[in-house]
Amino acid sequence: MSIGAVRHWRTGRRRSPEAGHSLAERTTYCPVCANGPLDGEAYAYLLGLYLGDGHISKSRRGVYFLSIYCANEYPTLMKMCADAMGAVFPVSSFQVARPGCVEIKSASKHWPCVFPQHGPGMKHSRRIVLAGWQEDVVTRHPGALVRGLIHSDGCRFTNPVRRRVAGEWKHYTYPRYMFSNTSADIIAILGHALDRLGIAWRLRWRTHTHPNHQPTGTLSVARRESVTRLDALVGPKR
Repeated sequence: MSIGAVRHWRTGRRRSPEAGHSLAERTTYCPVCANGPLDGEAYAYLLGLYLGDGHISKSRRGVYFLSIYCANEYPTLMKMCADAMGAVFPVSSFQVARPGCVEIKSASKHWPCVFPQHGPGMKHSRRIVLAGWQEDVVTRHPGALVRGLIHSDGCRFTNPVRRRVAGEWKHYTYPRYMFSNTSADIIAILGHALDRLGIAWRLRWRTHTHPNHQPTGTLSVARRESVTRLDALVGPKR
């Protein structure tokens, strides 16, 4: 018995033989090529994770693997990622330990259907444009997309400030969100989602001196009311 078969039996997601499903019937879950149902909120969250820290690879047997990378210190986010994969497609996921992180993987021939942004090379080296149906999902669930993007390539931290006021130095701190990425298209997708939510943001590009490093865009949210709104939408990374 293969490792995949054992995994399916262990997770309880192996299709029973008495169900009599043909191969064509077994793939009716794809919302793109088979008109299957789609959990919009789970998909928008998974899309954010994929755009930030994910990729799709193809096995020798023609099966595609969706991989999302999560730092070891965030076990709750690992579970949220696996839950989102299972909500989008009725397939199991598994974890592969990597240096400093965990690769969360799930196999299906249809991952490229729901993530048409898949392609050769790094994401910053090609255009990343949402398909029309993806735009519809994101329009309905902008908060879930923002949550996925922040959980992947974003952070919340306390920003220290030292400022001279009336001749005296004042020290204070304030919370701030930041999202960094080398793809201008991905940053624009996040910016449009924040606009839909009425959350103010700023963008700054940093050009590295090393010739092999790509310019990095950093989107920040610092206004008090916007940070409070993001706190309710994103939640802590843990």
